[in-house]
Amino acid sequence: MHYGPRPLVLPNAWDAASARSFAEAGFAALATSSGAVAAALGYSDGHTPGEEMLAAVARIARSVEVPVTADIETGYGLSAAELAGRLVAAGLTGCNLEDSDPVSRALRDPAEQAGYLAAVREAAGSELVINARVDVFVRPLPDGVDPVEAAVLRARTYLAAGADCVYPIFAPPESLARLVGEIGGPVNAMWRPDGPTLAELGRTGVARITFGSGLHARVMRQVREMASQLAAEIGS
Repeated sequence: MHYGPRPLVLPNAWDAASARSFAEAGFAALATSSGAVAAALGYSDGHTPGEEMLAAVARIARSVEVPVTADIETGYGLSAAELAGRLVAAGLTGCNLEDSDPVSRALRDPAEQAGYLAAVREAAGSELVINARVDVFVRPLPDGVDPVEAAVLRARTYLAAGADCVYPIFAPPESLARLVGEIGGPVNAMWRPDGPTLAELGRTGVARITFGSGLHARVMRQVREMASQLAAEIGS
């Protein structure tokens, strides 16, 4: 799906109901968002217990017939073999692994991250599509380091380790075409409401487009508006 004439567009679900809605609309595959799932479970982003996250993404995968890839942050401290086994057993077809700590915001050494990715690949074989997130645009870098160059180096390292796709999250839209050209493998971009359209992102050459927690945030704005209207009616 990463090599079609158009980018693979993956809506990010947060529960079984949202997943079914996206699947029924005709999307060929879905992703989850760790931030959106966290909010649905009552946690802040980056603080969901691993067992609860894995249970939630398994429910999402069971609820639809289309492939589901799960955002599993940094793997919740599980060994590569255990993580791969748990994901495959849950019926998931892919995973998103981040290269920075969501709490400390520290970037992981790229060689160490590549080693973990390679171990997940070895354990999963061809059963999982691995999307390696590159966090240089959302985490502090040493002075003088060009984030685009840093992203290219990390992305190439992760692809060489066995990742199928790389995700330089929050990369500036004007840098996407350069990233695609220099990385030399499938690149995942994030759609944002204040950014390029899906068609414009597609023209940069990215292979995959996701939404992070943006779709959940949009729905929750509508819920808050509805709640305010109901409360106003009660008080009138």
